[in-house]
Amino acid sequence: MRKLLASLAITMGAIGAAHADLEADADAAAGREKAQSCAACHGQSGVSPASAFPHLAGQQMSYIAKQIMDIRDGHRVVAQMAGQVDNFSDQDAWDVAKHFAQQDANLGQADPDAALLERGEELYRAGDMAKGIPACTACHTPTGAGVGSAVYPALSGQFAEYTVSTLQDFAAGERANDPANIMRDIAAKMSDNDMEAVANYVLGLH
Repeated sequence: MRKLLASLAITMGAIGAAHADLEADADAAAGREKAQSCAACHGQSGVSPASAFPHLAGQQMSYIAKQIMDIRDGHRVVAQMAGQVDNFSDQDAWDVAKHFAQQDANLGQADPDAALLERGEELYRAGDMAKGIPACTACHTPTGAGVGSAVYPALSGQFAEYTVSTLQDFAAGERANDPANIMRDIAAKMSDNDMEAVANYVLGLH
């Protein structure tokens, strides 16, 4: 798993370098204008009013841009996003990503249930070696901030319901835009309780 993570980091670093010019030229003001149509689902500042739609505020810029382009190009299917970004250029994606990345991230509050929190923290910080589940901190950092250079998303403050549905989609192979199948492999080893526990834990990270 360590070799896979190292290899994946190198690969994603190369992808990040390929987009360096677009990222450097990203215009948050232009992105704010382009993002007006996103507000109904993701909130004006990127804090979503409904758990069916993820918070984008404070998300890693590279991750948002990748998701927009993946959805546009059919590499990630999101029914609610049908047609929303079809006319986006790569630069539009980076502009919108910069706008949302600069907003204040959502601050969530985890369910205080002791057993749920304990299992969530265990998975996030240590993983479960018996199940072959690595610690989430390896890619998403101890604070859940993610790593922009490797296109690893921020998780802190995200709706627990959205995180669970995302893990379920990865586990079922319904979402397949994760490099080297890494999230599909991990999610497939997680029980429903594991998913709920880690999703609750990251909701309260900040």
